[in-house]
Amino acid sequence: MKNSNLFLIFLLTFMIYSCEKEKDNETNLNLEKVSGFVQKGPYLNGTSMTISELTDDLTPTGKNFTSQILDNKGTFEIKNVNLSSQYVELKADGFYFNEVTNSNSSAQLTLFALSDLSNKSSLNVNILSNLEKNRVDYLVSNGTTFSEAKTQAQTEILSIFEISKEGIPESEQLDILKSGDDNAILLAVSVILQGYLSVSELSELLANISTDIREDGRLNSQTLGSTLINNARTIKLEEVRDNIESRCEELGLNTTIPDFEKYVNQFIDSTEFEFTGFIEYPETGKHGANILDKTKTDYNAGTYSMKAILPDGTNLKVKISGQNWFFPAFQDNTGWEHSDWNDSDNSRIFTATKTGEIDFEILFESYQDSTWSNNIKIFVYENDDLEPTWLKEITVE
Repeated sequence: MKNSNLFLIFLLTFMIYSCEKEKDNETNLNLEKVSGFVQKGPYLNGTSMTISELTDDLTPTGKNFTSQILDNKGTFEIKNVNLSSQYVELKADGFYFNEVTNSNSSAQLTLFALSDLSNKSSLNVNILSNLEKNRVDYLVSNGTTFSEAKTQAQTEILSIFEISKEGIPESEQLDILKSGDDNAILLAVSVILQGYLSVSELSELLANISTDIREDGRLNSQTLGSTLINNARTIKLEEVRDNIESRCEELGLNTTIPDFEKYVNQFIDSTEFEFTGFIEYPETGKHGANILDKTKTDYNAGTYSMKAILPDGTNLKVKISGQNWFFPAFQDNTGWEHSDWNDSDNSRIFTATKTGEIDFEILFESYQDSTWSNNIKIFVYENDDLEPTWLKEITVE
């Protein structure tokens, strides 16, 4: 009996000690508030925000804190955040200012961030923090510490954009509306990913990149890589800067936008991804053979198309010079506008007014018994080129 009592005392003592030890090892964070910004461009007032507590292996505990963005700067603040773990997932879902098109997004975009709140209560949700999420999850699940996983994922993602730099803060500490080289990197990546994509296209691109890099940290899809270089080469960096500066002025922000342009240009100059965003000139259009078909130079008198297919973000001008061409006066929804006739070289300049498919009816005439020439010169200017991107001379039989 005495031995039984001693055993019970020992067992109770062990259990109390174990509970106390477990309690000592438990993380208790009582934060007065967690605040920061959500940025693609800045998210808009009313965007929903959620902070979810995670375990050491990044499994949700079920404890959530919700709020909304407070203004059009993307500001959020969640008060009285009490956690048993320092690891959290932030989720933002809402509309944002598109710095490329200078307009608010037409649909909502969801962005995530993973963070350790043991040494911070101010953090941001952005395009880099979102791209890291799946990769960090994978690395942690395979034994990498959270801190090491964050550093590795950020390094791998930036290498996709031909960026290598030591000492960059955690992605959730970067801010596109603040000066500094590290913030310039975030803005450059954000601009390249956005391009002229719709919200649904951007969301799909982010998801596909996240899936692609999850296990090896490398972007293996050449299709996704081509989307990035296509975006980078078609965006107009000067306009993007003007758009952001105007937005900051509108929001009452006195800030210096960092030199993001150098990182976009560095990506354009260094990447091995293939540019595929060329303007296309099909062989035929709805009015007949296409006079912009680069391979065809001999035409008979008759009716033809002037057709091009322009990817988003591209632009096109075509100068036609000659005495034996004309067009029907009234054509609707062609996607082209034309200048007045220039008597000095018998020409007009046609300018594309939209992207996508554009087509215009052109007629050629052959003057066999005239001193007029039957040759027509076509000068094509793509994407604001000052000199012809290409040209050709047509002979009308």
